Amino acid sequence: MYMEKYHGAKITDFTGPPKEEEEQEVQVEIKDTRPPWDIYFARIVDGIAARSTCTRRQIGAIVVNKDHHIVSTGFNGVVRKAPHCSEVGCVKDEKDIASGTGHSICPAVHAEQNALIQAGRAAAGCTLYLNAFPCKICARLIVNAGIERVVISGDYTDKEGLEILKAANIEVTRVSM
Repeated sequence: MYMEKYHGAKITDFTGPPKEEEEQEVQVEIKDTRPPWDIYFARIVDGIAARSTCTRRQIGAIVVNKDHHIVSTGFNGVVRKAPHCSEVGCVKDEKDIASGTGHSICPAVHAEQNALIQAGRAAAGCTLYLNAFPCKICARLIVNAGIERVVISGDYTDKEGLEILKAANIEVTRVSM
């Protein structure tokens, strides 16, 4: 018996030419080995996070519409034309400020904020994928942008953002990879 795997399909046929009175039997078993959408986009978020210039955390975000099309992406880093923390150092490290606090001191724009800015009004009704919990500031922006669902593949010290999403009836899903 000859077996060949082709893109997840198992094709089986018998060796030798079929006899006149017999038909050649072919069995095809197709198995979908693609990751579910949430895992697919969560993996992409990790790649986007690699562009971060933050010396503490690399956070990525993607806004995805109901047709599974990427509307926008974002990663955390300082505002345009400013020197990157990876080049000049982290002001929060210099002042010994804990993660999840000191948002007014940090010059960075969060990944969620960058993704929402890029998406504009197209964010309404979409899903936002993150590799961290959103902080309370980003959670408020997520609510006002009209995001309907947030998928998280990481964590964060500030869990108040999750309470804001819950109060706004935004579906929050956590995935493990």
